[in-house]
Amino acid sequence: MRRPPRDTDLSTRRIGRRALVLGGAQLAFVGLLGWRMRQMQVEQSEEYRMLAEENRINMRLLPPARGLIFDRNGAPIAINDQNYRVVIVREDAGDVEQVLQELGRLIPLTDEDIERTLRETRRRSSFVPVTVADRLSWDDLARVAVNAPALPGVRPEVGLSRAYPLGSDFAHVVGYVGPVSDYDLSKLQDPDPLLQIPKFQIGKSGIEAKEEMVLRGRAGNSQIEVNAVGRVMRELSRTEGTAGRNLQLTIDETLQNYVQARLDGESAAVVVTDVRNGDLLAVASSPTFDPNKFVRGISGADYRLLTENKFRPLANKSVQGVYPPGSTFKMVTALAALEAGVVSPEDTVWCPGYLSAGSRRFHCWKRGGHGHMNLHQSLQQSCDVYYYEVAQRVGIDKISEMARKLGMGTRFDIPMSAVAEGLTPTRDWKATRRGADWVIGDTLNASIGQGFVLASPLQLSVMTARLASGNTIAPRLIRAVDGVEEPVRLEGPLDINPQHLRAVRRAMFAVSNSRRGTAYRSRIDDETLQMAGKTGTSQVRNITAAERRRGVFRNEDLPWERRDHALFVGFAPYDNPQVSVSVVVEHGGGGSTAAAPIARDVILRTLHGDLPPLEAYPAGQRERIEEEQRALPLRDRKPVETVSSRA
Repeated sequence: MRRPPRDTDLSTRRIGRRALVLGGAQLAFVGLLGWRMRQMQVEQSEEYRMLAEENRINMRLLPPARGLIFDRNGAPIAINDQNYRVVIVREDAGDVEQVLQELGRLIPLTDEDIERTLRETRRRSSFVPVTVADRLSWDDLARVAVNAPALPGVRPEVGLSRAYPLGSDFAHVVGYVGPVSDYDLSKLQDPDPLLQIPKFQIGKSGIEAKEEMVLRGRAGNSQIEVNAVGRVMRELSRTEGTAGRNLQLTIDETLQNYVQARLDGESAAVVVTDVRNGDLLAVASSPTFDPNKFVRGISGADYRLLTENKFRPLANKSVQGVYPPGSTFKMVTALAALEAGVVSPEDTVWCPGYLSAGSRRFHCWKRGGHGHMNLHQSLQQSCDVYYYEVAQRVGIDKISEMARKLGMGTRFDIPMSAVAEGLTPTRDWKATRRGADWVIGDTLNASIGQGFVLASPLQLSVMTARLASGNTIAPRLIRAVDGVEEPVRLEGPLDINPQHLRAVRRAMFAVSNSRRGTAYRSRIDDETLQMAGKTGTSQVRNITAAERRRGVFRNEDLPWERRDHALFVGFAPYDNPQVSVSVVVEHGGGGSTAAAPIARDVILRTLHGDLPPLEAYPAGQRERIEEEQRALPLRDRKPVETVSSRA
């Protein structure tokens, strides 16, 4: 049926209005879409480009600056140098080997460097940076920085590396740092995240190791935005870390340098102690080594030179080495006998050159004997038989008790590696450790510092400081931390009769200043600085009866390893003690000839603060001393006043 014209017109008008509305809506939508597309493509293009490249936010640890170490006067001992290095991140690099090959065209990289880096990247998490090369020149670093966009995962960095400007002088005291190893991590229950930073350095020995947590500091962090190929787009935030705390030592670096130079060519150790407060002014072990080589990565050849050297340069003889103290122990035996009341300073003992005990003879160093000896004479001339006799009266337990009172058999709390305890034996010790009874021969050997008795140069210096001061001082190596003074550890006067201490000190003075004293040739010819001391010679071999009958071999006729150790302990000035010194020269022969001259030089250098003046030496020795001073391998020194220029 045909529709009326009126209905057709109405329908047409409705369709037109709808088409108009729909067209307008479509136009509005297209306009909105165009405006949004323009906004995204033009105004926000950079933002969406980064999002399209799958950007992500990374957190990076910022290693703190390691604390510095200074000597007592503020001279730098351990510092931080700038270190230019290149690192690679495996997850950003893609084909790590290919990237390393490309990098090798820009900077010197050996096949070993590339293989090491590949091993490291496989062992570590994919996001952990691995150091490819360090200690680069500025030109090398600049070439890498310019080509960084073509080297995915590679980035140049400027970090800090430990350096020891005084070289070998403080190698045994301060120690050295090195990269964190798997062994280091295995010893830690909850390792600091800092230790995951590539080639992060931690203390390996000495103060660097013992004070690691003080020196290390706390990490900072950096929040950075990187793109899919690992390129840093921007740093979003940065929190700097907290630097490690600075340490000031009690040691004087110029004195330390002098002592190391004085020991040059010897296998020896010297410890200098301030008798007033226990400060360690010098702690030297010879031969020494350059700790900087360990920081940079010591070569196999250099390391073998150190480990195969019979003088053991890596060993810290001053605190780690323990030796029979020989006759330097006689003050201990004398004080034990005096305190026990079994002998007085005036009592004498007859010395025919030996003492018989059971079926054995215990010999004095002087084959013909010393005759009648009292306490003063026995120390002055170092008569062994006197101490054999008084030791039988007092017994080993009281001798060991006195030794511990004077600081022997004690592991002192100082931040150095492998500080030795030494040994002051007792009856119970031998029964427990050796499963044997104590016999009289053990007591006689111990009375002159032989047998089971062992002491370190540190302990001998502390013993001498306690004898000189009459106080129970303890050694101190750290003077201040970040400028805050560390406490001096004084435990009050020794529990020893002051009259007995004075008697022993007078005898020690005679050792160095009486014509019959064993160290008379090493006396100080300045009455205001005179030294009191005691020589010691400790055997490292048994002397057979047959050898005694035909004559004991001289030390210089024996191989070096079979010669006696030479020792000396002393303090000065005698009237107002300020410093004590102990010297041990391994296989040096006699204490009077090898150790006492070193002690005298060190004491004079300590008290004068410069090269010892020639006037402090006996007149007949001055030309020889002048030549020796000129030959010392010191860093900096003033010209020595010559004998001829004074004439």
